[in-house]
Amino acid sequence: MKIALVSPYDFSTPGGVVKHIYYLDKYLREMGNEVKIIAPCSQEDEPLPDHLIKASSIVIGVPLAGSVARISISPLVYRRVKKILEKEQFDIVHIHEPMTPILPLAALRHSKAINVATFHAYRPDSHPIYEYSEPIFKRLGRKLDGRIAVSRAARDHISRYFPGEYRIIPNGVDVEMFGKPTLPVERFADGRPNVLFVGRLEK
Repeated sequence: MKIALVSPYDFSTPGGVVKHIYYLDKYLREMGNEVKIIAPCSQEDEPLPDHLIKASSIVIGVPLAGSVARISISPLVYRRVKKILEKEQFDIVHIHEPMTPILPLAALRHSKAINVATFHAYRPDSHPIYEYSEPIFKRLGRKLDGRIAVSRAARDHISRYFPGEYRIIPNGVDVEMFGKPTLPVERFADGRPNVLFVGRLEK
């Protein structure tokens, strides 16, 4: 199958969704699929996948969920995405954070493929981005053939704006990287319990 993975976030900046898409692309390719990533990318000199299609190089930082989301709100993205989808003729378009302007919404608007969306975010309150996207997404949401939430919290959050049936599929883990046997870290091998906190890199 020919699959598009659509990211709203700057692919040259590290982040949870970007890394999720990176590894999803890797494993989908290993299964024999043809995959292309459509994303904004602000850096010209970063080593990026050769099958990444740059939707825009104009990126701004928007405070979101305790972090800064680097997205493109260039109006040129709308027409650019339409041309990409017309040229590539994907079988599946998998859109991450589809309520984030403008790239995911444009991809859903112009896609004529099977459309799947993954919702990653959780917020206890509202945000202007979601308020902006809500009326648009309520119309475009009918084009979704599948909805994924990475957690119950993410499902409950998005259901406030767009009720429907969501399948909960947690973010994957690279078992090849983390499943390898390793020696204990010497400075922690003191016979006392150790607690590892795993959080966001920018925290």
